[in-house]
Amino acid sequence: MSKYLVTSGLPYANGKLHIGHLAGAYLPADVYVRFLRLNNEDVIYMCGTDEHGAPISIRAEAEGKTPQEIVDYYHKSIVKSFDGVNIKFDNFSGTARPEHHKLSQQFFLNLLKNSYINTHNTKQMYCENDKRFLPDRYVEGECPFCHTSGARGDQCDACGKLLDANQLVNPVCKICGNTPVIKETKHWFLDLPAFAEQLKTWLNDKPNWKDNVKKFILSWIEEGLIERSITRDINWGVALPEYQGSDAVDLEDIKGKVLYVWFDAPIGYISSTVEWAKKIGQPDKWKDYWFDPDCRIVHFIGKDNIPFHAIIWPSLLMGQDEKYTLPWDIPANEYLTLEGQKISTSKDWAIWVEDFLKYFDGELLRFVLCANAPESKDADFSWKDFQALVNNSLANVLGNLANRVYAFTKKNFNSKLELHKSISGKNKKFLDEINAICKDIHQSYSEFKIRKVVKTIIDLAREGNRFFDEAKPWQLIKEDKPASEEVLFVCAELLKKISICFYPILPESMLKLRKMSNLDLNFKWDDICVCNKSFEIGEIEPLFKKIEDNQIQEQIDLLYSKTKLKDETDNIIKDAPVKDVIEFDDFVKIDLRVVKILTAEKIKKSKKLLKLQVQSGSEKRQVLAGIAESWEAEDLIGKSVVMLFNLKPRKMMGELSEGMILAAEDKDGRAIPLTTLQQVNSGAVIS
Repeated sequence: MSKYLVTSGLPYANGKLHIGHLAGAYLPADVYVRFLRLNNEDVIYMCGTDEHGAPISIRAEAEGKTPQEIVDYYHKSIVKSFDGVNIKFDNFSGTARPEHHKLSQQFFLNLLKNSYINTHNTKQMYCENDKRFLPDRYVEGECPFCHTSGARGDQCDACGKLLDANQLVNPVCKICGNTPVIKETKHWFLDLPAFAEQLKTWLNDKPNWKDNVKKFILSWIEEGLIERSITRDINWGVALPEYQGSDAVDLEDIKGKVLYVWFDAPIGYISSTVEWAKKIGQPDKWKDYWFDPDCRIVHFIGKDNIPFHAIIWPSLLMGQDEKYTLPWDIPANEYLTLEGQKISTSKDWAIWVEDFLKYFDGELLRFVLCANAPESKDADFSWKDFQALVNNSLANVLGNLANRVYAFTKKNFNSKLELHKSISGKNKKFLDEINAICKDIHQSYSEFKIRKVVKTIIDLAREGNRFFDEAKPWQLIKEDKPASEEVLFVCAELLKKISICFYPILPESMLKLRKMSNLDLNFKWDDICVCNKSFEIGEIEPLFKKIEDNQIQEQIDLLYSKTKLKDETDNIIKDAPVKDVIEFDDFVKIDLRVVKILTAEKIKKSKKLLKLQVQSGSEKRQVLAGIAESWEAEDLIGKSVVMLFNLKPRKMMGELSEGMILAAEDKDGRAIPLTTLQQVNSGAVIS
């Protein structure tokens, strides 16, 4: 018996769970844990919500709540979603708890004492409007590497590069939208280069890791590791502890500093295990896993978490006084897309688990996400594919096999099948082939190849239907009833094996399958190879129900309608402050007219100004318009626009401007001139 400690990346307690989360880190882990338990392995599954960091603070500020209120609400929401899809943890904790804070501070102090932490005065984004330093997730801009907009101050999701907020192109504050400035502040840094050789030695001992994980890590090390800041100026998180060292510590230096979330979040795996040990009345039990060099610690994560779990986390463990067990495997998954597009929570382009459960059984989601798991490359979820997989594989193949075998047995053999003699000939060959395939399924589970498991099991059920059709028990019973019974017995034995092989993925459905043939519900993997002496069929009911077209169309309509509504909301620009009220007599002094743009050209040494020649009736004028960053000059020629005609002329950049073109900014800040219908003559007065 081996010992395992399995974890899933801690979900942020600032939002609900969507299907991409499940596919990446949680469902694969739950399946693996159930498989290990079928094999009598000593395994515990630890997780919890990640309750610190900028995303929590941003959500709290946006909703006018405290961070703790946000954490409590979403912790409950996440737990409810996990329960709905039958994902079971031995302990599901959270990082905003005293035990976790204490342990995280001890990790910091050990690293500091062992000379793995340095301090530097750094330049950090500061918002003058909000009077605060901005943690990396409070800043967004253009990625300097792939030039994708919306990159965060710590990472670009598009290309996967870890970033420093100061690298962003055109950065903006996420709180107010203003451009931040750079100020100096003091921070503490993890000396990652000091662990480079230890990390290489550790990685070289992992020949069976997924290629996408190992190549990712080695490329990082080869490019050269750099020190990584482990503190942030923010008011929510694990406070930087006071410490005594050779140099005096100014308490003002650590005031308002917390441990960066990537530092304390993985420590949550340990604090959750400590919490579990106390709950079961064995407070030191956690040490049996975290300090046992033979314990296999497996971290299930999404690919965006690879550098944190495969470089930074083992470094934190290596730098402790105690000899913690390092990760045994990190089977990271790629991304799940939705209807061919990247899942976007901000645009509500997502299927939230709690919404899915209002319409469908959570078992169906488990099956489809496993059948199409993003194990080595991105995978896509579509509602049509979901319907096809459930109907064609579960209902038409596996469900159909169970129904026809059990119904025929009930009708023709009084619900009982007996093994009267040793199975031989074609029937024995078929069972031997099934047993060999079950060994392959076992190997696939061990290697985290869940997609292959699903395909192989459905193929087994398909072969069962073929075997049933070719044996023709409905004809054979007329000539040789014992032979017909043996065919049914072999099929029942196949269904028993499938109920075990498929249990980690479809636990409730496979228990239902076993109940229909009165099989023991306390079973293990080894039971696959033990042939039953008899079967007694009980009450038969459909194993799976088909999903109708109208059910799927309803979901497609819901998905697109809520996204369209969100897009329309995004296009509404926040109300600008209203200027001072004017009298009607002031308004009638304004002379607005339609003018036609005759020529347009850029003004040298000016990024914003275009020089326009416009015509109003028979009069021609020159106007300077600050729209060069939004419009090409040639695109304006011939357009009719609205102009403030009686504005006092003034000089700009050495050129005379005799009016003002009226324009409005769109949601991207692009200046759009107020155009008119072309049939309105130039010179027309607007009143």
